[in-house]
Amino acid sequence: MNSSAGFGMSAARWCTALLPFLALVCADAAMADEAFPLDRLESLARSNPALRAAATEIDGARAGVQTARAYPNPEVEYMAGSMNYRPYASGISGASDSYSVTQPLDLPFRRTPRIAAARAGLAASKAGYAAVETDWIADLRLAYFGALRRTAEKANAQIDLDLMQSVYAKIHLRVEQGDAPRIELIRAEADLLNVQKAAQAAALREDQARLQLRSLVGPDLPEDFALTGKLDAPLPLPSLGVLQEQALAANPSLARARAEVEQARHRLDYEESGRLPVVSLRATREADREMRQTRVGVTVSIPLWDRKLGPVHEAEAKRSQSDLQLTARTYAIKQEMGIAWRQYEVAQTQVAALENGLIAQTRAAVNVADAAYKAGERGLIDVLDAQRVYRSARADLIASRYELAAAWVDIQRLVAVPDTLPARNTP
Repeated sequence: MNSSAGFGMSAARWCTALLPFLALVCADAAMADEAFPLDRLESLARSNPALRAAATEIDGARAGVQTARAYPNPEVEYMAGSMNYRPYASGISGASDSYSVTQPLDLPFRRTPRIAAARAGLAASKAGYAAVETDWIADLRLAYFGALRRTAEKANAQIDLDLMQSVYAKIHLRVEQGDAPRIELIRAEADLLNVQKAAQAAALREDQARLQLRSLVGPDLPEDFALTGKLDAPLPLPSLGVLQEQALAANPSLARARAEVEQARHRLDYEESGRLPVVSLRATREADREMRQTRVGVTVSIPLWDRKLGPVHEAEAKRSQSDLQLTARTYAIKQEMGIAWRQYEVAQTQVAALENGLIAQTRAAVNVADAAYKAGERGLIDVLDAQRVYRSARADLIASRYELAAAWVDIQRLVAVPDTLPARNTP
């Protein structure tokens, strides 16, 4: 009786201890069976450690703003000594001390451009991270559509393999019965081997595409994930003029270039302000055995020999470089948008031509050739040729759909700006 009770209590403890582990296993299994749409993958990718590492530049820029806003520290000086009068002089010899405090003044003509340059640098860092994130998401989308492409190719390869195995079985039966020459069986076997190799290659390419997608999403995506969505999904876009306006207004690389121009302008103002005198307030107190002396004054650093020509010219060169880089990047965005739009139109035309005509025609040709072969009106070569043309047309359709998706991704790369930036503590 006691033994049974002890065993029951021990089993209960084990079950209680295993509950968290079982819950974790069940959660992982549920996540593994979950199908991920594109927007879910993008949300997971923003937690990728490699992408998060790129956000550290923003922290450095925020620290730079704190540095620019800091006031100069005061300087405190203390000197101790003694004062001895000569025998013929009247006075009392003894200790002599002096205290002095010097506070440099951070005047507006130096402080304002320094802070403005730091803030422009922070804006450039944020835009730079947005550009990195945009490129990362664009690469993720390409990998997503690439995985859908490889999955479709694998499915078609399996269909081709099943069809070819059926054809081979029929040819083998006819050859065994003496209704067809053996050369047809050899030809069918050669085509079957080719289709088998194509199916194996399609499976390998699908595995590679899934690995590439998971590397971009990050460790939050399970290994045996599934994808939702179709490669033939519509990808509408506005007109080219609207897209160019959006790209010029919101492209993160252009935003960074503009911020760098602003930063270079403020740095030039800061370096030019270095030609003006630096003013410091100074208070001094001296004490000896006979008197106490207190003085307050101003210390002015006169830029007599160093006129800051080097730093000013360097800042001017940097500003000119930033202006030219902004102009070049603006022109490049326009050209890249035009190229991507042209690729989108060409791919859209190819997809429409394949979907509306060629696929149906090649499928009908396969059916006609197969029926004619069964009726004895055509040979096996005609059937195999029709199947090859049909396979080629379906492969072209999948490739054209992927090219359409890739062109859409390139356009979104130029236009879209991620809404989410990593949360940081503001200074």
